[in-house]
Order: sequence, then C-alpha cells, then structure tokens
Amino acid sequence: MKKSMFTLISSVAVLGVALAGCGGGQQASQPADQTQRGQAQTQSGSAPASAEKPKAEQVLRWNLHSEPPTGDPGLAEDTTSAAITKAVFDGLTRIGPSGKPEEAVAEKIDVSNDLKTYTFTLRESKWSNGEPVTAHDFEYAWKRALDPKTASNYAYQLYYIKNAEKANKNEGKLEDVGVKALDDKTLKVELENPTPFFLELTAFQTYFPVNKKVVESAQNWAGDAKTHVGNGPYKMQVWDHKSKMVLVKNENYWDKDNVKLDKIEFSMVEDENTELSMFENGEIDWAGAPLSSLPIDAMPALKDSGKLQVKPVGATYWYKFNTEKPPFNNVKIRKAFAYSINRQILIDNVLQANQQPAMAAVPPTMALNQDGYFKDNDQESAKKLLEEGMSELGITKLPPVTLVYNTSEGHKKIAEAIQDQWRKNLGAEVKLENQEWKVYLETMHAGNYQVGRLGWSGDFNDPINFLELFKEKNGGNNDTRWENPKFKELLNKSATEGDAEKRKAILREAEQIMMDEMPIMPIYFYTHTWVKNDKVKGVFQDGLGAID
Repeated sequence: MKKSMFTLISSVAVLGVALAGCGGGQQASQPADQTQRGQAQTQSGSAPASAEKPKAEQVLRWNLHSEPPTGDPGLAEDTTSAAITKAVFDGLTRIGPSGKPEEAVAEKIDVSNDLKTYTFTLRESKWSNGEPVTAHDFEYAWKRALDPKTASNYAYQLYYIKNAEKANKNEGKLEDVGVKALDDKTLKVELENPTPFFLELTAFQTYFPVNKKVVESAQNWAGDAKTHVGNGPYKMQVWDHKSKMVLVKNENYWDKDNVKLDKIEFSMVEDENTELSMFENGEIDWAGAPLSSLPIDAMPALKDSGKLQVKPVGATYWYKFNTEKPPFNNVKIRKAFAYSINRQILIDNVLQANQQPAMAAVPPTMALNQDGYFKDNDQESAKKLLEEGMSELGITKLPPVTLVYNTSEGHKKIAEAIQDQWRKNLGAEVKLENQEWKVYLETMHAGNYQVGRLGWSGDFNDPINFLELFKEKNGGNNDTRWENPKFKELLNKSATEGDAEKRKAILREAEQIMMDEMPIMPIYFYTHTWVKNDKVKGVFQDGLGAID
C-alpha cells in the first residue's frame, strides 16, 4: 500500500475489534440505556440498596501524523486513510489474530472446485445509519471503484475478478464484471484465475461496501462526519480537518459486543517531537508506528528506558525515480544513484531501529531472493555506471537534482543523509523539498518530480503485491512512468501458474528485471517502533504492520 510510511504502513491500521481498551482516567456520563442493563432496580419506587459506580469510558487517544486524504474506501490509497476506513467499514472478511482472514460481514463462504467462483452468504448487519447492509452494496462498491470515472488508484486490486481489468480500462462493460448480488444476502464472485490470497483481498479497503444512496447524495459524503456512513466497529463523530477526528463505537455493528473501546480520539500533529511530548505528558496513549513515527534523535534514550517496542514488518522504504525526466531517463544513472548509498551506515547512524538494508523490492517476510540483486555501498560500480550514463546522455556534468519528500522529521533526516552521500560519492548537487502529505501524493501522481520518497507495505502476504505496482506505466500507484513488456508478461504468467515454486521462480525473474532497470531505489526494510501506555491491552499487529 502506498504509505505515508512515517514508519508506516499498509497499510494500514484497523483500529477496532481486538483493542481491549484504555483510557485517560475519564468518567463517562451514564449512557441513556444504562437502566436496562447492569443497574440495580428499585421495587415500588424505593431506592436501591447500593448504587454501582458509573463505568469509566474506554477512550483511546492517538495521533494521526497527517490529515487523512479521504474517508472513502474506494479512493483510500495510503495508510492514514486506511486507518480510518478500516475502523469505520467492514469487509466480507477481516484479518484475525492468527494473521489469516476470518468471516466478517460474510457469515459463510463457498468456493468452487476450480477455485474460481466464490459465493458469500451475508449475515444480518447494518450501516451506521441503521439501514441493512446487502450484497448489492458490495456489488455497487466494487463496480464503482472499477469505473474509470471514479479514478480509483487502487482499482487494479480488483483485477483478479473476471472482466474487471477490461472494465477499468474502458475495454469492457461494468455489467460484465464477475460480481453479482443474487439477492440481498448472496454475493457471487467469479475470478479470472485461481487466487489463493483472494480472501485476504476481501479484507482490504477497496473491497469494502459503500452505501449507494449516501454516496450519490453528496459529493463530499466521505469527507464530513455529518454525512459519513460506514458499517464498521466505529462511526465518525467529529472530523475537524487538520485538527482532530473522533470515532465512537457503532451501536449498529454486527459484532459490537467484542468492541471494547467506546471512543478513539485522534489528534493531527505532524511534528514527531511534539507527539512524543504529548505521550510523555499523558495527552495521548500511543506514539509512533503505525500511524506516525518517533523522533530519530529520541531512539537511543527510548531504547535505554526499555519503553521502545520494535517489530519488523513486511514493508519497504524506497525512493522512486521519474524515468521520463532527465537524468533519470537513463537506467545507468538510476543504478549509479542506487548503488552509491551506504544503507547500513544510514541505519546505524540515522534510523537506529534495527532496520535491514534493502537490495530488493520485496521484503524478507515474502522474499524472492534473500541475498538481494545488488551490493550495498558499491562505489566502484556506481562511478562506472554514472560515467557511462552521462556519456549516453551526452553530458559532462550532472544537472541539479530535486528530491521531494512528505513533511516528517524522519524523512528529512534520511533525505539529508542521502543528499550528503550523493554529493560525496557522485558529485551530485541535490536540492531537498518537502510537501504536506495530500499535496505530495498529488505531486507524485502527476509526475512533477525527479526523485521522490515513498514506501510500500503489503496489502496481503504475497510478493505480487510489491511487483504489480509497476506493471503498467499509467498504473494508479506507479508514479515512475516505467514499464517493461517482459516484466508484464512474467506477472501475467505468474497469475496462471498453479505450482507455488514455479510461480515464485517466475516472480523472482520479474523482480530481477525491475532491479536491473531500477525505477525505484530500495533503501531499507521497515521496522515499526512505538511506545504505548501500559493501559492499552490486547493489541494485535500482524506481519504486514496492520493493527486491529
């Protein structure tokens, strides 16, 4: 998933079911229906023998590093938006504590013998406005995301469905897409090929339902708490843009009895030092990943204190090259810039959170090549490639290069370190430029950059998720403008290969092509680092960095 990757990820916080709850010591006013549950009742109007203390409201206070670009699951493409959509929506499946998909809105799932047809039987569930959730809502949502007019950058995640890619590329009709509501409670899905991770995909936000009446009633339905309607564990109560967001328990959620939190209060503070101070002052209950990051300078002290929590996750931090803008329209220059940096020194001296140098796109948890495809800090090759690349471009001096990144102290320090290495090792003059997250995403998508920072956390546990980003030159999350016919052919071939080892070999060959042409420069494989209040219990974080 395209991430702000403050550490980030995936993809990807689902703030819901498994959080047992914590609070800031607040006492809630008595709920209106408290008299129907748990309080001693009087007889003949007499006073109760003893009054129970009001139950403390379970409130989790968290910081979103930046404003979510959207609350619409069909448009969400970054982890900040995913954090919100996965809290206020629920899919056919949901990733459980085992890391495997479990039934959610779907009560029963039948799969055909050829593994290409899925029939989902839906349980009784409701939208946050009280209306019933139906199979028609899923069919509408998926076809809406595929509709070219919607311009969903994650539409390709639905391409596993029969005729979905054709419809999204205006080569077929939406009505021919292989998803059909047979009745209110039955959804039939036909796939192009057997897809072993399909039930993981149905837990991903692009596969969430949306309420057609709500979507079509207001253009900005997903950007305003007053008009937002979901079907998840929480519902949106407040969205003061660039200031705060409040989610409250959704009384209409089908599994509400297992939702322990009454409320999640999000602040929106971009400065990591301020966030850590807020945590230390008891203003928030969690600081750091996966919704933000900790200040790099604070890492040694947090380690020494024993408070720092570290977890490797299936995510890669990389720089993207715009392969249509000089000098990065030359493959040798791209490789020179990638080979010339010392990732281990960057990790040891700047990042300081046990990250692993990345010489591949796919992270170790699903690696196709554990040894990587090139050497770290390969100065000899870098200088040779730079000289050859400049000769091919007919230049004797590198033009100035601009490196853009989204506002974050951590990204700034990484960029400054790499800027210094490129200057010393290649003689490159590099200007740094930072932008607010939403603007930054627009800059990258529009191709108005030379080198830009992004990262990717797995949406599901399969290497195809890291490679398919670069399958199409104009793909929603590509941004590099790179495309390779052989690479595309191999990805297509992998989709029809039933033998797991043969499929892995095909994908390894594809990754080799990508690393030979270097549209991205892998830098490190992520770890999530955070500190939390001891009152926060029962937090499950899977190998992709998702929290529920």
